[in-house]
Amino acid sequence: MADFVFTDLLPALPEVVLLCAACVILILDLFLADDLRWVTYGLALAALGAAAWTTLTTADPLPLAAFGNMFIDDRLSDLLKLMLYGAVAAVLIYSRDYLRLRSLYRGEFYVLVLFATLGMMVMISASHFLTLYLGLELLSLCLYALVALQRDSRVASEAAMKYFVLGALASGLLLYGLSLLYGITGSLEIARVAAAVTYGERGPVLVFGLIFVVAGLAFKLGVVPFHMWIPDVYQGAPTAVTLFIGSAPKFAAFAFFVRLLVEGLGSLATDWQPMLALMATLSIALGNLAAIAQTNIKRMLAYSTITHMGFVLLGFLAGGETGLSAAFFYVVAYVLMSLGGFAMILLLSREGFEAEALEDFKGLNQRSPWHAFLMLLLMVSMAGVPPTLGFYAKLSVLQAALQAGFVGLVVFAVLMSVVGAFYYLRVVKLMYFDAPVDNTPLRASADMQVLLSANGLAVLALGLMPQPLLALCAEAIRQLG
Repeated sequence: MADFVFTDLLPALPEVVLLCAACVILILDLFLADDLRWVTYGLALAALGAAAWTTLTTADPLPLAAFGNMFIDDRLSDLLKLMLYGAVAAVLIYSRDYLRLRSLYRGEFYVLVLFATLGMMVMISASHFLTLYLGLELLSLCLYALVALQRDSRVASEAAMKYFVLGALASGLLLYGLSLLYGITGSLEIARVAAAVTYGERGPVLVFGLIFVVAGLAFKLGVVPFHMWIPDVYQGAPTAVTLFIGSAPKFAAFAFFVRLLVEGLGSLATDWQPMLALMATLSIALGNLAAIAQTNIKRMLAYSTITHMGFVLLGFLAGGETGLSAAFFYVVAYVLMSLGGFAMILLLSREGFEAEALEDFKGLNQRSPWHAFLMLLLMVSMAGVPPTLGFYAKLSVLQAALQAGFVGLVVFAVLMSVVGAFYYLRVVKLMYFDAPVDNTPLRASADMQVLLSANGLAVLALGLMPQPLLALCAEAIRQLG
């Protein structure tokens, strides 16, 4: 490992800024009274803004390696981090009123979210097994604590325990797989591992290590058969935490797949592609079929997530610039749709009432036509109906998979999408054709109203004009070579 060089800090300056800001907020929050908690909230948003400004000002057209090639700053990492800041900021704005009404408006939430964001940033820029694992564990530990944030809730505590146990198991699988790869290649640096795997001999130990690595990655992405934690955690966690878990970490999971599986083990694609094909098939099937039976919208969106991650795997299966760009585009689309969907649940919730049942959406059009329209856009986009963003996301991964020769899998995915449209359109039917069971006026802060409207309309606008976003994703992937 190379000696520390001061200039190495430049590519990692956004991480340094966010780390310092989170530490300052952690200490400052100890001295704030409850009625001054808005200071913590404002500082957390300012920290994300500072990290975004630093990322933009330190961006370089060429990849920059630091800390003995353990950390890399390239276009993909810059773009993913900027999107990550935006998603996390949206989470903070959406969740403020929800947290305040449930006595969860505390500094712990904001500090844990910032440290989780830092973990994701490290994962996005990692080019070494140790850096990847460090970022992953920082993210995971913060998420476990966030799920258990509502300490008096038995459901939340149970969900946190399940998440922790299964997460620890998955981390063990991943670590074991990485240690096997280290034993074979003699290096933890992803570029050296890639070279050793490409030009070295392929034995059963290498394939064994690959299986464990894929299993660990699959858990983090939440695809079948490593999906068990998603419905329970989504339902058990406070909705503000579910909003965070269901959105921003998908950027880090995408980077995790790209760095480890594509950059590091790309030459073993013939070995990991059958595993990904099986997981994609099972995820698309199980996610759609199980979601139909749900009456809790958080569980329905959890199974929907499993399906969407199955579609992301189609992009990885296709491989190459086209496939990876399509997978990237799909992840961006999913995060936007997920943010809006969970924000609608937050909007319908109020003090002493959680809008978690599908029936809570009955007659929403009569209560608020504008919010019903926004939810309509989000649901049809998730279902993949044109001309929304979700349609082009599905179309791009299916086209990439078709070009790569996965004809049967593409046909199956299209058929299951038709089946899956049922449970999304059921929400639309409840909003527009059923009488409301609750006529309580919807109240939300102005910033949340504006952001939610922008979120919903973005799903339509980016669906009508997907090319700029597609080009941005392709440009970031192209630099990977």
